[in-house]
Order: sequence, then C-alpha cells, then structure tokens
Amino acid sequence: MIFDPQNIVIIGAAGAIGNAFTNLLLQKYPNASLFAFSRNGEHNIDYSSEDSIAEAAELAAKEKSLDLVIVANGILHEEKLIPEKSLRDLSAEKFHRVFEVNTITPALIAKYFLPKLNKEKLSIFSALSARVGSISDNQLGGWYAYRASKAALNMIIKNAAIEVGRRNKHAIIVGLHPGTVDSDLSKPFQGNVADGQLFTPEYSAEKLLAVLENLSVEQTGKCFAWDGKEICS
Repeated sequence: MIFDPQNIVIIGAAGAIGNAFTNLLLQKYPNASLFAFSRNGEHNIDYSSEDSIAEAAELAAKEKSLDLVIVANGILHEEKLIPEKSLRDLSAEKFHRVFEVNTITPALIAKYFLPKLNKEKLSIFSALSARVGSISDNQLGGWYAYRASKAALNMIIKNAAIEVGRRNKHAIIVGLHPGTVDSDLSKPFQGNVADGQLFTPEYSAEKLLAVLENLSVEQTGKCFAWDGKEICS
C-alpha cells in the first residue's frame, strides 16, 4: 500500500528534530495539510493541559482524517535535572518530570490523536523513543528515569497498536530512535559519541521519514532506529 499523507501533524515542532521534520515534510508533500504544534508556534499546544491536547486533535482533523502524526517532544536534562549515574542520584522529582514529558504526554497525545487516524488508507502515528529504552540492550546501566520513561513509552506504543489495530486495519503505531542528534538534548553528552555517529537534525529526519514511508501494517507496535533496524524491547 502506497503511503501518501495528505494531512500531517508534527507535535513538538519547535525542537530540533520536530523542526527538521516540519521543513522536510513541507518540501516532500507540498500539497498536504501540515499542522506544526508547539508551545509558542503557529499552532499552540499546552502539553500540561489535556484539554489543549484534545483541542489540537480536533483542529488537525477538522477537515479530514490524519495520515501521519509525529510526536517529537522529549526531555533528557534541564537546569536542575541531569541523568542519574547511580542509585544515590534518584529522586521522585526527577522521575515525575521525566515521565511527565517522555511518557505521559505522548500517551495523552495518543489518546486524542489515534482515533483521528485515516481508516480508509495507510496511516501512521509515531513517537520519538530511544535505544536506551530497550531493556534487553541495556549493558551500561545508569540514566534510570530516562531509560524507564522510554521503556514505558514503548509499552504504550505496543498497547495502543493492539487496541487500535482491532478497529483500524490500516493504522501503524511505532516508536522511532533518531540516533544521537546534534541538539540541546544531547549537547552535554556529545563528547562520548563515536566519530560519524552525531547526526544533524535534518539527516535524522530524512532517515526516519524513509523508515516511516517503508513500514507495513505488520510492523505496528514496534520501535525502529534511524537505519530501519528494529529495536528489541
């Protein structure tokens, strides 16, 4: 089935990857409708308000159902929050903040946007996840809240894929690992990145879009890296 999105949503469009996706999709699908949601953009959304998320979904699907939704928001660190290196660094405040952004917000976005997906042809809902959310792939430890929040997101993606698949046979719901992208999120940790493995947002968006465009319905509920390889849970 050919993927030809006519109504596209980017959530987190002000971030590095979200902005790169927005520009890329505007160029590749110039005749499509595109809603780029961010806190202070053309289409506003308040991630802390479920009503705002619901209103965003209604706006985007007002004229026609959704063909492609990309959830590109996330958090790894901020002023008073850095990834934990050991158990002694854990705090309830860190867990609450990281799960709020990386898990709860995408789940609520899924709640309101998934019912708006096109049921007549191939449609995709994707959310940025991370390889470090894989339990089986974890060989280093650390980063407790971030790893756990992305593992939980992957479970939400799997659950939603099962539920939505019962009534929308054309829907694909997946997680995406963008690689290490040159952005504010990765900046404090770029010194540990191997040569050639720090991607521009534009490169990552191009690779991820190629992954999305080649998905089949049988792959719903899974998580894929920028190179198209499935990431195990």
